[in-house]
Amino acid sequence: MKEYTQYKVLREKAGLSVKQVMEALNVSDAAVYFWETGANAPSTKKLPDIAKLYGCTVDELLKEVKPSVPKPID
Repeated sequence: MKEYTQYKVLREKAGLSVKQVMEALNVSDAAVYFWETGANAPSTKKLPDIAKLYGCTVDELLKEVKPSVPKPID
């Protein structure tokens, strides 16, 4: 199972497609994919723009995603 960063979680929460992010931030689809998979991070100059687009704070963008752990069956 692929783990994603807050970038994907917050993009989806904002109801945005990868294409919309690409166009709004003038980046490639590969850049968005790399941010979302943690392969690469956006430049610090882009963080405020991403946060504004996603309707969150820069702190929320940088927050670590906690993996979901299944609850044990009693």
